[in-house]
Amino acid sequence: MAWTQADREALERALARGERRVTFGDKTVEYRSVEELRAALREIDAQLARDQGRTPVRQIRVTTDKGF
Repeated sequence: MAWTQADREALERALARGERRVTFGDKTVEYRSVEELRAALREIDAQLARDQGRTPVRQIRVTTDKGF
């Protein structure tokens, strides 16, 4: 599915209101948890970035305790 900025904004509004049910056009989706809603937002962000020719930023953090 090709996501749009309007779809992303609908998810953000639902997350801000604490809702789990989101309507996209004529379809309604009910997410099981807030984490599932956040995962959908991350997926949309990645797809929109690819569509705009940007590479999504990834971070890798390494922490050590033994002087690595």
